[in-house]
Amino acid sequence: MTPDCIPPFYYPTTVLFVDDNAAFLANLSLQLSSGLAYRLHSSPLDALLEINAPTSGAPAAWRYFSLDSDTGAQPLWRHAINLHLDKIHREVHNERRFGQIAVAVVDFDMPEIDGLAFCRNIKNPAVKKLLLTGKADEKIAVKAFNQGIIDRFIMKHETDATTLLNQTIAELQHAHFHQSERMLTDALAIGTHDFLRDPGFAGVFRDIHQQLRIVEYYATANPQGLLMLDGDGAAFLLVVQTEDDLLSQYEIAFDQAAPAALLDALKSGEVIPYFWQGGGHYHPDCADWRACLHPARQFRGKRGYTYAVIPNPPAFPLDTVVSFHAFLEHFDHGAPNSGVH
Repeated sequence: MTPDCIPPFYYPTTVLFVDDNAAFLANLSLQLSSGLAYRLHSSPLDALLEINAPTSGAPAAWRYFSLDSDTGAQPLWRHAINLHLDKIHREVHNERRFGQIAVAVVDFDMPEIDGLAFCRNIKNPAVKKLLLTGKADEKIAVKAFNQGIIDRFIMKHETDATTLLNQTIAELQHAHFHQSERMLTDALAIGTHDFLRDPGFAGVFRDIHQQLRIVEYYATANPQGLLMLDGDGAAFLLVVQTEDDLLSQYEIAFDQAAPAALLDALKSGEVIPYFWQGGGHYHPDCADWRACLHPARQFRGKRGYTYAVIPNPPAFPLDTVVSFHAFLEHFDHGAPNSGVH
């Protein structure tokens, strides 16, 4: 996550390592960060076939948009684009999400095809490319970076090369999501999820992320916020409300003749309601309304926010979700060119 922006969703991905020296790859795999899913290829041509293989469809972010079919009253050059926000958190049910290749780490000097040619032949522009090269080829790497052929480069024989490699991979994995989800982020930021583009709130989320050891998260529509999961699949719901949102909650509860104690609690700003059985708002059938109120905290960035973290949120069926740790345990187990460190 960058310091000033929260992608609408994020999950760990697989890193592709390409080097014609199989012994180097084997040694490198022992130095990778814990919990990193990776695939090793000593044949760059085989690696290209894998990274360019047909996928199940368009990038995930594209699947949440559609053209309005009701265009009869509109000029032919005008189109309404619908954003299906309620579908984003369903990506957590995609069992293949962790196997997506978001970063390729490629050696420069290879006999079949050099690293730059390899990077030029990657079809998916959202895949981030990291070139490993020797000192003699540094000028070539700098030129390739300036031309946009690669995203980063690291000298193989630098003393801190392994530390730098692990750090850069993590940065590029997040950069992949920022690039592929830019249109989705822009659409959400001008609507209900403007907190995604608030640098101050990004810092709040980063603290929550670290404290709960979150590995994946997804924007939610009702309530607005983020569904978060740790490596074992334990779920937390970060609900984010503006002053207008809380006022709307109060007004609807008032119109529904809610108990005075509930109205006082909503007016205080010290709680966030999560009426998951009432479509997001209070309904007279909600007898146990106290269980729907959660301690809240306030934060003022570009605007004021009230937020709460709800463990094990109801209304999100997650029993069949494959956790990241479960994926790591079974990820291509025993395959010679794959691994999890």
